[in-house]
Amino acid sequence: MAVRRVRDRLAVRPATSPSLLFAQPTALCNLDCSYCYLPDRADARVMSPEVADAMADGVRTWAGDHPVRVLWHGGEPLTVGVGTFTELLSRFPERGVHPIRHAVQTNATLIDDAWCDVFERSAVEVAVSIDGPGAANGRRTDRGGRRTAERTLKGIDVLRRRGIAFDAIAVVSEPSAERARELYAWFAGLGTRTLGVNLVERKGVYRGRVAWDEREVVEFWSALLACRRSDGRMRIRDLDHALRYLRDELDGRAAERATAPRELAPMVMWNGALVPTGPELAGFTSPRHGALSIGDITRSGLAELMERAAEVPWVAEALDGFTNCRTGCDHFAFCLGGNAANKFFETGRFDTTETTHCRTSKKLLMEGVFQHVAEARE
Repeated sequence: MAVRRVRDRLAVRPATSPSLLFAQPTALCNLDCSYCYLPDRADARVMSPEVADAMADGVRTWAGDHPVRVLWHGGEPLTVGVGTFTELLSRFPERGVHPIRHAVQTNATLIDDAWCDVFERSAVEVAVSIDGPGAANGRRTDRGGRRTAERTLKGIDVLRRRGIAFDAIAVVSEPSAERARELYAWFAGLGTRTLGVNLVERKGVYRGRVAWDEREVVEFWSALLACRRSDGRMRIRDLDHALRYLRDELDGRAAERATAPRELAPMVMWNGALVPTGPELAGFTSPRHGALSIGDITRSGLAELMERAAEVPWVAEALDGFTNCRTGCDHFAFCLGGNAANKFFETGRFDTTETTHCRTSKKLLMEGVFQHVAEARE
C-alpha cells in the first residue's frame, strides 16, 4: 500500500489547457523525404472551416488562462493554397485575454510574395525544414526523386527579401563535430533565427536502420554548443532547452519542473480527429488500442476532449510511461518522460522508458553540454 501511495504521488498528470496546439490543414506533402514518419502524404483532403471553428473555440478557452501558440503542421501546410489557409486563420479571434500566436512549419518550396503577405498580415511565424548544404539535404526529394534544396532556398530568399524572420529544423543523419560546425555556419549564414535539430529516428512509416556511434553524437552536441557560444548569431532549440533546465537546477526550480502537469502538445488533424500527444501519431492505429486519436472536435469540443484525455486507455498508458520515467530516470526533470510516439514505434507500447531518441537527443546531448563546459575550462 505504501508503494502505491508513493507512485500515486509521483504520477504524471496532463495539462488539460495546453499552450501549444498543432494544426494539420492537410496531410498532403509535395515532397517525399526518405525518412518521413507520416502516412497519407498523398492525401489532398483539406481541413474544413467547421473544424477550424471548433479548434478556435478550444483555443479561445485556453487563451483565457495563458498565451497559446497554434503551429500549422503537415504534410506541407502551404499546399492548401493562400485562400484556404487565410480562411482557416480567419476563424481564430484576433484578440483575447491572452495572445493567440500562429506559426507554420514548411519546406518553403511554395513560398512567394503572396504567402509573405499572409505571414505579415496575420503575424504568422515561419519555420523552414531543410537539412543543410549539399549532400546533407539529399534525403529531401520530391515524388520524382529530384532534390529540393534549390526550391527551398528560393523560398528562403523571398522571406529574406521581405524581411520576415524564420527559424529552421534540420534532420541530421550523420552527427559528428564536423557536421555540427558545418550546419551552424551554414544556417547562421542564411540568417536563421533558431535552429532545431532532429536526429533521424525509426518512427512512423520510416523503418530504416538507425545506428549511432555514441561518441560522435556527444561530439556533435558539444561542437554545436561551442559554435553557439562563440558566435551567438543563432539560437539552438535543443541546447537552449538544456541550458534552461540547468539554470533551473542551479536556481532550485528543477523539482517544480518535474512536478508540474505535463504538456502533451495535441494535434488536430485535417478531419477534426484529436491526437493529444503530438503530430507523430496522426493517422496511426495500434493493434491493442485501435485508432490513436480520442475523438472528433466538431462533435465533442477540443477543450472537452483534452479534459478527458487521461481517461482514454492508450493515453493513460502513455502517462504511465512518463511516470515510469519519473520514478526511474535521473534525467526526468530535463526531458519530462520523453516522447510517447518514440516509445510506441520502438516497442509497440506507451508505458516503456528509454528510447533511441531519449538516448541520443537527451542523455547524450547533456553529455555533450558537460563535455563542452569541461573543455572550455581547460
